[in-house]
Amino acid sequence: MEEPHGFAEVATINDMELEGQHNNEEERESTEINYSRNRALSSTSVATVGAKVSHIESLDYEINENDLFKHDWRKRSRVQTLQYVFIKWTLAFLVGLFTGGVATLISLSIENISGYKLRATVNYIDDKRYFMGFAFFAGANFLLTLVAAFITVYFAPTAAGPGVPEIKAYLNGVDTPNMFGATTLFVKIIGSIGAVSAGLDLGKEEPLIHIGSCIASLLGQGGSDSYKLSWHWLRHFNNDRDKRDLITYGSSSGVCAAFRAPVAGVLFALEEVATWWRSALIWRTFFSTAVVVVVLRIFMDYCKSGSCGLFGRGGIIMFDVSDVIVRYHFVDIIPVVIIGVIGGLLGSLYNHVLHKVLRLYYLVNEKGKLHKLLLALSVSLFTSICIYGLPFLTKCKPCDSSLSDSCPGTGETGNFKQFNCPNGYYNDLATLLLATKEDAIRNIFSLNTGTEFQVISLLIFFLLYCILGVITFGIAVPSGLYIPIILMGSGYGRLLGIAMRPYTKIDQELFAVLGAASLMAGSMRMTVTVCVIFLELTNNLLLLPITMLVLLIAKSVADCFNPSIYEIILELKGLPFLEAHPEAWMRNITVGELADVKSPVVTLEGIEKVRRIVEVLKYTTHNGFPVVDGVIPELHGLVLRTHLLLVLKKKWFLNERRRTEDWEVEEKFTWIDLAERWGKIEDIAVTKDEMEMYVDLHPLINTTPHTVVESLSVAKAMVAFRQVGLRHMIIVPKYQAAGVFPVVGILTRQDLRACNILNVFPNLAKSKSIKKGN
Repeated sequence: MEEPHGFAEVATINDMELEGQHNNEEERESTEINYSRNRALSSTSVATVGAKVSHIESLDYEINENDLFKHDWRKRSRVQTLQYVFIKWTLAFLVGLFTGGVATLISLSIENISGYKLRATVNYIDDKRYFMGFAFFAGANFLLTLVAAFITVYFAPTAAGPGVPEIKAYLNGVDTPNMFGATTLFVKIIGSIGAVSAGLDLGKEEPLIHIGSCIASLLGQGGSDSYKLSWHWLRHFNNDRDKRDLITYGSSSGVCAAFRAPVAGVLFALEEVATWWRSALIWRTFFSTAVVVVVLRIFMDYCKSGSCGLFGRGGIIMFDVSDVIVRYHFVDIIPVVIIGVIGGLLGSLYNHVLHKVLRLYYLVNEKGKLHKLLLALSVSLFTSICIYGLPFLTKCKPCDSSLSDSCPGTGETGNFKQFNCPNGYYNDLATLLLATKEDAIRNIFSLNTGTEFQVISLLIFFLLYCILGVITFGIAVPSGLYIPIILMGSGYGRLLGIAMRPYTKIDQELFAVLGAASLMAGSMRMTVTVCVIFLELTNNLLLLPITMLVLLIAKSVADCFNPSIYEIILELKGLPFLEAHPEAWMRNITVGELADVKSPVVTLEGIEKVRRIVEVLKYTTHNGFPVVDGVIPELHGLVLRTHLLLVLKKKWFLNERRRTEDWEVEEKFTWIDLAERWGKIEDIAVTKDEMEMYVDLHPLINTTPHTVVESLSVAKAMVAFRQVGLRHMIIVPKYQAAGVFPVVGILTRQDLRACNILNVFPNLAKSKSIKKGN
């Protein structure tokens, strides 16, 4: 459960419940002594806004400056500091090395499985055994989808989908459970191989981003405790701050491994997933992506000799037009603008339709694991029918006499597949459909192929992948959106190029590139990253100006209608993601007013009874507690739930109420212990005698928590939460006076997220503005 210091649910609790709650609090106040209102507990699970939003906890990115941390920092030598930095660089190297190796393994497996499957299918077609060809093609796809869906549904459900929204949420400060474990990594690898090899309309690019992040997380925590594979010397990095850096390396390495684009990998982390950034992170991230490129190049050079089966002929997208002289004039700006506008409109429409389909799939998947499997297998069967059957609807095209060596082609790759056509003819739609997704992109991007594809074939191709792109994403297999969007965009780009042929000198193939880029910007709302990806894929700087223009137009148009696809998924998953810009109404509401509608804050004393700590942990779900002490109450700081659990687990109790010495603390705890999490209160046994003992919380208190006065606007609080990476923000009175309790309340990201979802406080802000005459 998350740590919100519960909003009273103003949207659902009726007047009787509010009255009953008020009476209960009055009774409790009459029995408590000395500011009991602020130390109140509730054993009943009152419905809270935070609980409605998400049950997921936040991460501790803030440095916890307690006595133990300060002592360790003072005694740390320069050698230890250099050792820490060296190990971080080593981990960045290992993240790149393993991500590059796994990416090569995945590409090698997909190319060989898909290649031999298509080769066998083509052999059946060449022998005019069309039904056997379909049976083999659909059966192989069905079996591969079954494997991918089965292991995903039964072993690692979190491996389904792209994984990028969860990474984005994690780097924003949200703890996404079971997203980066060893089982998730294994299922993501095998599931990606099976799903992509099955010919489903999805790619391995986003799964590679997730895989890189899993590798980084496992390295940071020293391996996997579940499988008894751990290295205790790496426990130094098993904390939220260092894991945040490592997962950033992993996500960048995944993009680099997908496109062989190291700069794009760094920019992806900066533009899309990372909330918090600094210069040192850029250097290490770039180092990781550089290692990935070197690993990929080594394997690709090795595989060119034929030692890797069919791998080496494809697998990693590269559309090299470095030798092409791109010529365009001022009049060519008009079709470029048109393709950008269409890309923005189609991207926003795709997001809208996909949003509706994902909601429908959620209802289906809730019925059980069997329904998830059946949904995935149904999509696989439909995809096989369309890919195999639609080429029969198009007419055969005669081969160009100058291409007698390569047309018609009978292999699993190539631009001129004979399919069901007589000698000397080829089927242009089969060239695009009966191929791996990477080969299809190469075929439609190929230069000097202005007359190779018929308009009807391109139209069928575009419409088919629009349908498949909507119904495939959301099934229970690892899936990526890059490839489906590139295929859709390249299809309509080619069609637009044909329509604009009399008015522009830009090649149709370049229109396909621009169409793919515009649709990616329209759906994902990335500009700089997509621009660099296509720049590194095409290896031609002359495309840069028109690509930039297309991306900016597409994103601007799409922003007028809906958010990016990743933000839509974040909303559907209920992850408390904090946006970069607060809502306008938040400037009319103060954090003090926000605290007024919350249940009373739960506080502890500097030297607290074990019984009180156990009650607090058992009857609340908060993850941070202000420590207030003294005859005239003063705020000493904040103690975390995980540290209280650590105290109970290690039985660090005192027989009398007293302060502990430094040596007593250092003998029992290390700063590494404080960085880890320690389970649940239900897992810890405390005897009756221990209940009457005491705990000195002073050595564990964060003496420098972020505090704000109650007059601060919610907008400023939200900006601080996002930019600093806060988990808790303590609200203190504007005026300190005798008899005034030093803590007004605690603000969490769940509270801020709840404001948006319930839409209660915007109405309050509006009413305030009316009263002020604004």
